[in-house]
Amino acid sequence: MLFDLLRELFGLRDLIDILAVAVFVYGIIYFLVVTKGFQILRALILIGVLWFLAEIVQLRTLSWIFEKLWTLGLFAIVVVFQPEIRRALARIGERTKVIKLASVEERTIERIVRACRFMSDRQIGALIVVERYQNIEDIIEGCVYIDATISVELLITIFYPMTPLHDGAVVIRGERIAFASCVLPLSKSADLPKKYGTRHRAALGISEESDAISIVVSEETGEISLAVEGRLERNLDPEILRDRLSQLLGLKDEAS
Repeated sequence: MLFDLLRELFGLRDLIDILAVAVFVYGIIYFLVVTKGFQILRALILIGVLWFLAEIVQLRTLSWIFEKLWTLGLFAIVVVFQPEIRRALARIGERTKVIKLASVEERTIERIVRACRFMSDRQIGALIVVERYQNIEDIIEGCVYIDATISVELLITIFYPMTPLHDGAVVIRGERIAFASCVLPLSKSADLPKKYGTRHRAALGISEESDAISIVVSEETGEISLAVEGRLERNLDPEILRDRLSQLLGLKDEAS
């Protein structure tokens, strides 16, 4: 009898509704924690508790203030977390345009590695972005259209100091250099050591906002780093760089 009563009061639609709300709330909390917004989350919880207490005690003026603060707080969240929200929406939509990952061949990786080795030995700063499935044209700015076959000599020439295109990123799409002198979004991560400058922050930023891989050669130390999925792998030698690119571009099993 109790089961029948519960079934009448609580149907399948109600269960789906509750689960959907739970997933939505969990997603918001997880988003705030991952984006280091836990302090804001705690402040919102505190405001909510105080607002609830003010409603119970019927403190109308205080309740009105909390109601306005809550409305302003929602706008503040959108403003503060605008980059993260854009990134999340981009991941959901996958930025529409798709690139064939299989179009990147072993010879492309070899040419990138050889150019990085040359520039690392001579401390020539470089930033190379390799697209994977996601088109990044709507994330980058100020690019010069190249559409040239990849070669070691061309990559070195682009990044050689005092040349017109050296100050920016090269974007590789498939077997070709698509763009040069690109401005990338900068990461706001507090985990990046201060010794790393704009190139490393840009490399990390593009890897946070897309599935692209970025390779950095430091002009101060010659150190080679690789950024993927918001993580920076530092101090790579050319052999390790070759293996990582082969793994990330699907030409080699990551378990091997």
